[in-house]
Amino acid sequence: MSRSFRFPRFGLRSGSLIVLGGLVLAGCADARTHVRVPETRMPMSPPVNANSERFADWLTAFRLDAMKAGISAATFDRAMRGVTPDPDVMEADQNQPEFVKPVWEYLRGALSDKRVARGKALLAENRTLFDRIEKTYGVDRHFVAAIWGLESNFGDHMGTQSVVRSLATLGFEGRRPDFGRTQLIAALQIVQAGDIPPEEMVGSWAGAMGQTQFIPTTYLAHAIDFDGDGRRDIWRSTADTLASTAHYLQVSKWQTGGHWGFEVAMPKHFDYALADMSLTKTVAEWKKLGLKRADGRAFPATDVEEKASLLLPAGYKGPAFLVLNNFRSILVYNASTSYALAVSLLADRFVGRGEIKGGWPYDERPLTRSEREELQALLTAKGYDHGKPDGIIGYNTRKAIRAYQQSVGLPPDGYPTASLLERMRAN
Repeated sequence: MSRSFRFPRFGLRSGSLIVLGGLVLAGCADARTHVRVPETRMPMSPPVNANSERFADWLTAFRLDAMKAGISAATFDRAMRGVTPDPDVMEADQNQPEFVKPVWEYLRGALSDKRVARGKALLAENRTLFDRIEKTYGVDRHFVAAIWGLESNFGDHMGTQSVVRSLATLGFEGRRPDFGRTQLIAALQIVQAGDIPPEEMVGSWAGAMGQTQFIPTTYLAHAIDFDGDGRRDIWRSTADTLASTAHYLQVSKWQTGGHWGFEVAMPKHFDYALADMSLTKTVAEWKKLGLKRADGRAFPATDVEEKASLLLPAGYKGPAFLVLNNFRSILVYNASTSYALAVSLLADRFVGRGEIKGGWPYDERPLTRSEREELQALLTAKGYDHGKPDGIIGYNTRKAIRAYQQSVGLPPDGYPTASLLERMRAN
């Protein structure tokens, strides 16, 4: 699946995106630590637009589907009473951001001193809880804490939109209506199980919810009642939140005791066409190609036979990383390499590591969405087929970019930049 060249924002996920939260809430070593759920923004009436009649027809048909899925009439009517399409959700779903932050700016915010300090404090305050979770699921506590910090600023900013209303809107006329309908039925199943009342089920415009921003189907599959109160609660219960996150990483093939990856120094005349997440070699094979750890240390003996990919988050001019299995486990959680890198480096910062030695190409800037579409159109015009221009820099587009770069003598890193676009315009 192609990934958009758009970096996640901190705190509140929208599909694979997140938004910056505010101050963190004090943690506690008690496994029953809870946080306050913010007031939901769920205006029930009047209908918001001229689509109200169409929405009523859609809701009638959807009610039958929900009944077939096992949702009781009482649950459906309670959760959906007065729900209308949310124009904010419609706008967010239909209009993707034109501009994006460079990866180094994204990481600067993700790895802020305040976030690192707060994470360290919460790890210490919740030491007993993290001990239990680590023993149960085998997932390094620092990565669980890093996801907690990036998804909701440690529970402080979970979103204020009604998940039920957001998903009803997406199911009604979103770009992916099947996704909206599937997630809405899952949300109703959560309500029916008694885990949370519908009016307290809050999250992002895209239906991600709770302190670590699970979508409803992920919640049903992986959420855990770790505080023993008889229900799973990723909104109020710190124990349930962190255990659920660890469980999700565990089933995503997390390797206990494994590394996420290493920053590496690149040799001269390296074939940058090898820098792609779809290509893997053992660490030993990468060593033979001249890659060394940026800090000068040897690769751990336990990792030399592990499969790794070469990640260049800012192209060949920026830092380079060999990423291993646990990095891919984080990608299951959120399919953005920038997000996975932020989680990994933040986890390292909690233990005094994670400083990047390589320099960033500050003279480059990421392309806007319209520029990415133009670049794709130019690739097609020059005979480098990648599919329909959509502004998404996925595998096929990167492959086409590499082919063009090779044809003009540029390092084939597959990375789209303004200077590359200018060259393509001129030739």
